[in-house]
Amino acid sequence: MKYPTSLLAVLEGSKTDRALVAKAARLARRFGARLELFLCDAEHAYALKHDYQPSHVEAMSRGYIKKATDYLNTLRVEPALEGIDVSVSAACESPLYEGIVRKVMQSRPDMVLKHAGGVHGHAQAVFDPNDWQLMRKCPVTLLMTRGRSWHAHPRFAAVVDVSAEETAGLACSILDTSAMLSAAHDCETELLYSEPGDVAGDVRAARADALRNLALQCHVDVSGVHVLDGTPEQTLPSALLEGRYDVLTMGALTHRPGVTALVGTLTSRLVDAADCDFVLVRPEVMQARRPIADQSEVRPS
Repeated sequence: MKYPTSLLAVLEGSKTDRALVAKAARLARRFGARLELFLCDAEHAYALKHDYQPSHVEAMSRGYIKKATDYLNTLRVEPALEGIDVSVSAACESPLYEGIVRKVMQSRPDMVLKHAGGVHGHAQAVFDPNDWQLMRKCPVTLLMTRGRSWHAHPRFAAVVDVSAEETAGLACSILDTSAMLSAAHDCETELLYSEPGDVAGDVRAARADALRNLALQCHVDVSGVHVLDGTPEQTLPSALLEGRYDVLTMGALTHRPGVTALVGTLTSRLVDAADCDFVLVRPEVMQARRPIADQSEVRPS
């Protein structure tokens, strides 16, 4: 189990930043990792593209980057960051998710942390279109939070699918990531799997064996393996509420035909049902450098 050596915290220049910095600092300290604070000024970048003469864009962009960097340097001296190797960087690019992905390609962190960019009602933070795009495009492990503080002894869970041929190694990567996060906090992780009721008994038994073997392979206590009865969309939301988990880890891709991510209906229901943090793990093959191509919105139905 390899701990990450570098983290990238994506900040917004808002009141949510200090909470994210505190969470990133907690992880960096636990892992002994270096931490980079990054802010991408997408709002001004968009305005520069549409409202200003090209001859003025570069100078104004440099000004916005300097302002963002100065702001990040004020966060750099937060008490929570004392003793941690911290750097700062800023960009002025639009759309936001592309600026973040480009930064990830440059810095090559092991994990990215970001707060939800939207707000619903008076206080509830929700994932906005840029967040959903980032969930699809981020080439490394991504932790998305809505700002809830973790318990003193955090509760970690992982969701895997052993019902069909999955992307090679993804289930193991998901559980290993959750186990790594929990071990860093001297806690255990739990493994959740949902089995539809119409599955034959021998198939059900084989999948239960596969889950136990997966747990043993990732050094997870088999007593923490939970096989739920029903479709994931039906069972997982209530399981998350009952478990009061702080962090749920799942795959960023699935084998389902026509679906490029677990960022879809299931994920939408999970984030609506629980306010825990979500960690999206990509298969190893997806962590290589890749171009930014698809710019369509991916907000799930």
